[in-house]
This record gives sequence, structure tokens and C-alpha cells, in this order.
Amino acid sequence: MELPRRIFLRLAAGGAVLAGVSRAAWAQSYPARPVRFMVGYPAGYGPDIVARLVAQSLSDRLGQQFAVENRPGAGSNIATELVVRAPADGYMLLLLTSTNAVNASLYTNLNFNVIHDIAPVARIGGTPFVLVVNPSFPAKSVPELIAYGKANPGKVNVASNGIGTTPHVALELFKMMASVDMVHVPYRGNYLTDLLGGQVQAAFSPIAFALEYIRTGKLRALAVTTATRQEALPDVPVLGESVPGYEATGWYGIGAPHGTPAEIVEKLNQATNAGLADAQVKTRFADLGIGVVTGSPADFGNFIAAETEKWGKVIHEANIKLE
Repeated sequence: MELPRRIFLRLAAGGAVLAGVSRAAWAQSYPARPVRFMVGYPAGYGPDIVARLVAQSLSDRLGQQFAVENRPGAGSNIATELVVRAPADGYMLLLLTSTNAVNASLYTNLNFNVIHDIAPVARIGGTPFVLVVNPSFPAKSVPELIAYGKANPGKVNVASNGIGTTPHVALELFKMMASVDMVHVPYRGNYLTDLLGGQVQAAFSPIAFALEYIRTGKLRALAVTTATRQEALPDVPVLGESVPGYEATGWYGIGAPHGTPAEIVEKLNQATNAGLADAQVKTRFADLGIGVVTGSPADFGNFIAAETEKWGKVIHEANIKLE
């Protein structure tokens, strides 16, 4: 027997209301059990430290444990795919980093699309880089470095912590925008000994990593890679002053499986932003050389899309390939 149209519409409307109430109630009770927070890097590394600070803040605010799980490998792609394949219920989250934006073009065989398969939850902050050189290197400014590089093509060796890392693509962006030929020297481990010893001449380094060496004169800072000068290095100019439009930073944020209810995403976003506004949390991030950034899930999604497009162009134009 067919239902009269009026009754059918009434039942359908009632079902929609119940579904809406159910989702709202679900979000209100979330989280009802511990949440897994996946990190694609080993314990003790920068991303792991960031994740643990955020996880503790979320645990305190939402009343359930946010447990960090380290799943390193394949440039953080293993952890990312675990979250992509997880149920979209808010109980498995991902620490997103700038590496995810780079990997979208660097890896040609990914089983996921980070923009489509990961729901942006909240941006956490950014890691500024500083372009440093060994003090014995003749260039004392970015214009002098560019002039030296053009006069000595292929003679300036610039270290990074690996092919396709954010410091590497930051270098390639600089080479492209400044039209200068420099040699990228990727390291599997720490390049600092060789930089201090003069075996390599320069590096794009996280400020927190290089700060003490700059202050003691063991490294010379030429420019920071952010759009504005940094409080930790107030006398160091912005690279964009010499290469207009240049900007490159590492960044962190939280993602969830695509399809995670908007109410849960919003709850996590609000709790993350509240935690980042805490003075003590800000201080701990500042000690790591990270400036906190807050905003909506949509803001973070737009940022990820822009970063993915930006670094994709660099990777293609510089023909960066994994060994």
C-alpha cells in the first residue's frame, strides 16, 4: 500500500529532525572514550612534541585521553593512510604537517588525496625557518649570497634533512625566485656538524634549532623565511625584502577522516583554539620556535589547499624526485 504524499513527507521530515538531534547528541557526548592521535614521526621529534602538547590540552578540556601514537615511515604517509581508512567518528585523528602538502606531489603512488580524504579540524601553528651560513662564507646578506651564487654557479652547497622535506623545498623555491644555481645536499641525519665545519655552506633551518648557534656566532643568519620579522631574531631581515613574494614555513594542524560529523569537527576545533589561547601553552610553543595560529576548519582547509598547490608547483618545476 502506498502512503499518502502528505504522510510520507511528514514522516520524512520527522526522520530528518531525529537524525539531526541524534548527530547533535552524539557530538555533545563526544568523546565518550579515548581518542587516538596519529603522528607520522618518531617519538621525541618536533612533530611528536607538538602532538603531545596539543593532546594533553585536549585531554584536559574534553575529559578523555587523547593518546599519541607514533607511526613513522614513508614521509608520514603511513600514519596519514591509517587515518584516511579509519571510521569517520572522531576517535582517530592525525597530526597534519607541511610535509603532507609536499607529499601530495612528491609521491606519485599515494592511495589517498590529503585534500579530499582528510577533514581539516584545526591549524596549530607554524615553524619559521632562517637562512643561515657558515661564518667563513663570504656573503653577509641575501643580496650578497645571490650575487655570489650567480658568480659561482653550483659552488654553494645547501644542506637539508632530506629530499622533499620542507627545508629542501624552501631552498628550491628560493633558487627559482632568485634565479640562482645552488647545490642541494640532503642528509639522512643531522647536517649540523658539516655546516659548522664548513663542508656545506648554508641551510634553511628551523629558528629554534639554529638560534643558539646564531647567538654564539657559530652560524650567521641572513634572513628569516616568514612574511614578518621574528621576535627571536629582531635584527634579521625577512627574505622577502630581497626576493619579493618569498615565504616558506613549516606548519602543524589536526585532521580527521573525511566524513567526520561537522559537530565533532567543530567541537575539536573550539577545544584546540581554546588550548592554544592559554598563555602557558603559548609559552611552551614559543620555546619550540612555533607561533600558534587559530581559526576555523574552513580556514585550515583553504590553507592546506593553497600550500599543496604552492609546493606542487615547486616540486614539478624543480623536478624533485625521491631517490
